[in-house]
Amino acid sequence: MTARNSMLTVAQALDFLLAAVRPITDSETVSTLAANGCVLVAAQTSQLDVPPMDNSQMDGYAVRTGDCTSGGTRLRVSQRIAAGHVGAPLQPGTAARIFTGAMIPGGADAVVMQELCEQETTDDGDFVTIRQVPRSGEWIRRAGEDIQTDSVILKAGTRLRAQELGLAASVGLATLPVMRKLRVAIFFTGDELAMPGEPLKPGAIYNSNRFTLRGLLENLGCQIADYGIVPDTLAATRETLREAAQHNDLVITCGGVSVGEEDHIKPAVEAEGRLDMWQIAIKPGKPLAFGEVDRTGSQGSAFFFGLPGNPVSSFITFLIFVRPFVLRLQGVHNIAPKAFNLRADFDWPKADRRNEFLRAAINADGGLDLFANQSSGVLTSTVWGDGLVDNPPGQTIARGSSVRFIPFSELLY
Repeated sequence: MTARNSMLTVAQALDFLLAAVRPITDSETVSTLAANGCVLVAAQTSQLDVPPMDNSQMDGYAVRTGDCTSGGTRLRVSQRIAAGHVGAPLQPGTAARIFTGAMIPGGADAVVMQELCEQETTDDGDFVTIRQVPRSGEWIRRAGEDIQTDSVILKAGTRLRAQELGLAASVGLATLPVMRKLRVAIFFTGDELAMPGEPLKPGAIYNSNRFTLRGLLENLGCQIADYGIVPDTLAATRETLREAAQHNDLVITCGGVSVGEEDHIKPAVEAEGRLDMWQIAIKPGKPLAFGEVDRTGSQGSAFFFGLPGNPVSSFITFLIFVRPFVLRLQGVHNIAPKAFNLRADFDWPKADRRNEFLRAAINADGGLDLFANQSSGVLTSTVWGDGLVDNPPGQTIARGSSVRFIPFSELLY
């Protein structure tokens, strides 16, 4: 399929991009402690039950329910069992002082929480009065209640977060097989760009896109090669493209993707590889470039994205198009962000022929407020907002209507 010089819808562009993905295949084994953000190569199974034994959910007393048929039962306390220790079998007519996580002694079939017990110490020893009749199995976590031996706990293609790492550790997995980090090169074009800390010359602006893009890629667990600001010439752009493609899986640029005389990304990519797509019916972010840059020596090619230079356009096109592409390159299966239908507490009376992504914040009443200035250069809207209203082409929005809202929490990781 080729989409050169055509205006694609957002859905068509996503389908096109994902169909072009060639996932990386190199893998490595890493410590579970170091696997945060990595993607699993193979499904992981448990070699034990979790919990591995019946244990107490509460601090209290382990008892035989047959000994506690009425409130006020008084039992001798025969032992004390802390977590990590194994008690003796519980003899009839006795109770065991037990703590959260401790193994249930043989013979006991319930735990009575300490708030329902009264303990006393006498010359004859320790005793406990059980004020409430317990039910069999009460406050006991059963072996295998959470995970059973040989069950799959994590599927291949899972991107590992804190909770997945905890789950892996809970079954004793000290290492995990994961995809190697995706290698992504970035550079920025535009003679007007300066770095924070440098004096700002007349006509110059600070390069915010470099910081935004690096942060987005770091959130996705990528290994970044940052080539910085490249001189705004065709020769310099081609040279940087060649070097970046040689050592990376993906090259991303910001700026220079329009068709002006000083926009060199499009001709540079076409000279060093091919450009398959470069206009999408999206607002903000219409000038988005996608293609491949050839490597020298018949070593294949690196994928290429050219993001627009306006900071909000760059940010949103990354979230909508580059993020799912990167995740799929890493082997992640579940890439679609969750969206929610929320009430619009604003009017948007002018429809656009493009798919609009409006910056909005959730208010105290559970509705959405719209940032006053939706310009593609107003980066403050991305900090103020909680996410994006996905407004279809040709759609107006009336106050009180339901809109599709994608939180930033679903798009940034």
